[in-house]
Amino acid sequence: MNKAFGLDIGTTSIRAIWLSHQKNGFQLNSQIIAPTPVKGMLSESPLDKEEMANAIKKAVTTAKITTKNVNIALAENQVYTKVIEMPALSDKELYLAINWEAEQYIPVPLSSIYLVWTVLNPPQKNQRQVSNKIRVLVVGAPTVTIDKYQKILAMSGLSVVAIETEILSVIRVLTYQKEQGNKFPPSIILSMGAVSTALALVIDGVVAFTYSIPVGGIAMNRAIEVDLGISLMQAEEYKKVYGIYRGGTSEKIGKALELILNSILSEVKKVMILYSQKFKEDIPIQQILLTGGTARLPGIDIFFAQYSGIETVIANPWTILAQDQQLSQDLRNRASDYTVAIGLAMRGYE
Repeated sequence: MNKAFGLDIGTTSIRAIWLSHQKNGFQLNSQIIAPTPVKGMLSESPLDKEEMANAIKKAVTTAKITTKNVNIALAENQVYTKVIEMPALSDKELYLAINWEAEQYIPVPLSSIYLVWTVLNPPQKNQRQVSNKIRVLVVGAPTVTIDKYQKILAMSGLSVVAIETEILSVIRVLTYQKEQGNKFPPSIILSMGAVSTALALVIDGVVAFTYSIPVGGIAMNRAIEVDLGISLMQAEEYKKVYGIYRGGTSEKIGKALELILNSILSEVKKVMILYSQKFKEDIPIQQILLTGGTARLPGIDIFFAQYSGIETVIANPWTILAQDQQLSQDLRNRASDYTVAIGLAMRGYE
């Protein structure tokens, strides 16, 4: 059976990645970024669904991806996500406990969602389970959303192998270690998309806390459009070219984005406090990793480093590849655009 490729269906772009695995890392077989149809996955119109299916089919064909098996992701703002801490339980007890917990925080009937969970830190066999606390990532996805994705992908001629949240795909990439034994430092990950930003606290390479902030690249474009009196299309170009922290036009863009950037920074600071109070780790948070299309805003890493006091870097998902693989400059420049799709393509190789 062919391993599945990763398909990231974003608000503005469709991204596909097809990998194979070698001893010294992954090999990139094929990749593509293509525009998402205007109405994307939001429309219920049969014609729009057909247009979406055709766009996916065209992208896969153009990229010469021959496997029909695909892994996809849902954005955090499309699902209900919570990390729950509880005593180690038997499978039956865990099932009952998680369903009870889900009823407390999911504001819709459980009959209308697909509920899945993953034990993030399974207890060791040689430890007494009753004394262990486990952390469980619980995800609830509306059945109508899952059914729509599966139908459109079937119309594209594809078979869905797995569906997960985008932040899990991102964490899989960014915590990947080619050499065993290296411990992943306590980190905050910001996956910055077009309409929302997913925030995750990662300890020992495992998600400890995650949620979605309802701001992203489109909100930034609108803020620039209003403040500078330019078109939305111009705002997108200005954002990419000038960024923030360069003086002149860049300074004006920084001013236009101040409220949005500060709202994300405020959430980062809340997680920093949560980490120090709840987890009481000896090691402070070591880094903020930025990824997603909006992370390509020039100067955004400087902003978060300056105002959080934590080293901030634009994550490079291509580090998962074997060292001898050469990449074009465009792929290097747009690395953060591909993070979710890369993480999806890696699934199944763990």
